[in-house]
Amino acid sequence: MTKYLWMFGLLLCIGTAWSQENITADEMFMRARKEAFEKKNYPEAIALMTIATQKVPENIDFRIFLGRLYTWDGQMDKAKNILEAVFEENKNYEDAALAYASLEYWDKNPETALEIVNKGLEHNEDSESLLVLKAKILMTLKNYREASGTLDKTLEYHPKSTTACSLFRSIGTGSVRNEAGVSYSFVHFKERFDQPWHLASLHYGRWSGLGPIFGRFNYGNRFGTGTTQFEVDFYPRISNTFYAYLNGGVSSDKGIFPEYRAGLSLYANLPAAFEADAGFRLLKFTDATWVYAFGLGKYYKNYWFNFRSYLSMLDDGVADAHAFTTRYYFGGADDYFSVSVGAGFSPDNSTNNILLGNSTRLRSNNITAGFRKLLGDTHVIYSEIAYDRIEFAADSRDDQYSLRVGYIKRF
Repeated sequence: MTKYLWMFGLLLCIGTAWSQENITADEMFMRARKEAFEKKNYPEAIALMTIATQKVPENIDFRIFLGRLYTWDGQMDKAKNILEAVFEENKNYEDAALAYASLEYWDKNPETALEIVNKGLEHNEDSESLLVLKAKILMTLKNYREASGTLDKTLEYHPKSTTACSLFRSIGTGSVRNEAGVSYSFVHFKERFDQPWHLASLHYGRWSGLGPIFGRFNYGNRFGTGTTQFEVDFYPRISNTFYAYLNGGVSSDKGIFPEYRAGLSLYANLPAAFEADAGFRLLKFTDATWVYAFGLGKYYKNYWFNFRSYLSMLDDGVADAHAFTTRYYFGGADDYFSVSVGAGFSPDNSTNNILLGNSTRLRSNNITAGFRKLLGDTHVIYSEIAYDRIEFAADSRDDQYSLRVGYIKRF
């Protein structure tokens, strides 16, 4: 019996070898891709590509793919032997630099990865993949200033780069470290109020080693009465995937701004240019109001799509607010048109968040159009116009029209 089993095994090996001899290297490559990407069967894919590279040793792409397979399978030493050799022989080949630098980056050798990616960029200065990888490496090394400059360069070459736009939201923007800005909002009502509302804001921001932090001084005038509010926003970086939003504010008049407010959200940069966040806002008018916030965003070519929901508990049930926003980028991260449609009251909109202090659920429908533009390297202008159909009390609605303009100087 043992003799027959041995003969069967020998015939099987001979048959397998014969079949492999009659399969072209390109066919093996396609089979290996299927095993790796569809089945996650890296050992089988490695076996196929080992034979393919023996058949056609001069094919650089085959060798790179074999190195990547070893990387994905956790065999870093074997991957490095292959990818280092390919890179040394082909330093001008973008994919060779990308695969080797990615290996060192994933193997927690960011300094080595940076050296490799810089050599690759000497021959491929406009490579989106190499530039984005360089930005990620610099973020890992906590060199956020150079990382933001690299993302600036990426968007100059590739304004549609969804990955670069996504990273910008967690790292800040531009190579400068400070900004100061001013904004003004004018709010007019069709019938309910004779006097318009005025909202103005001054802010200063700095990109620190931990993340961007902003201090904001707000002034509001409603019903002929003016008051102030002071806020701080902080966006600490946790990793290349996660960052957070922290907010705190106090006011001298809870009839215009919340007496105090606080906020926390956790953001995640997800694969395929998705991003998600979840958190809460606390606003104290007469009573404390807790609002839970959720968001999902997606970059696609020149567009950014975002859906947000806010939920809060009231005496007569759950108050919900929803907004869908689309941006069209026509340049860098500060160059876009935006349109937003929504229902309900956002705790992040100081124009109407006072109505969240009502103990009963009030309704609102709104649409907003915006424009933002970077002028030169350090000047940003923006504007928004909005229309709201608001329920101020039960069975009492009115039309609200808002105009907001602003200016930011970076230095």
